Amino acid sequence: MPTDLQTLTQALRDFAQARDWPQFHSPKNLACALNVEAAELLEHFQWLTEAQSRQLAAPQKAEVAAEAADVLLYLLQLCDQLNIDLVEAARLKMIVNGDKYPVASARGSSQKHSRS
Repeated sequence: MPTDLQTLTQALRDFAQARDWPQFHSPKNLACALNVEAAELLEHFQWLTEAQSRQLAAPQKAEVAAEAADVLLYLLQLCDQLNIDLVEAARLKMIVNGDKYPVASARGSSQKHSRS
């Protein structure tokens, strides 16, 4: 049975195919588009205080959700083009991060592992 991410990835393939867009969806182009969308997401938080960033008004939260969706969609397309299982890659990265940031030394600290 397909997962939600697999179903969404297939829907993205179908969406792009119907518009003859796969010709534009090289890994390089998708990575560039992903970066642009991530910057658009970041723009919503520019100049906000920490507290303000946690308490977005409903219209602004909806805009942030739309930008976050754009980031996710481009990331899924990039992983699809490169045959990367994003869920498995995330699981493996969590293991690496667990090794880099053991609870005993990382708890409550924002320091990069190489500086702790």
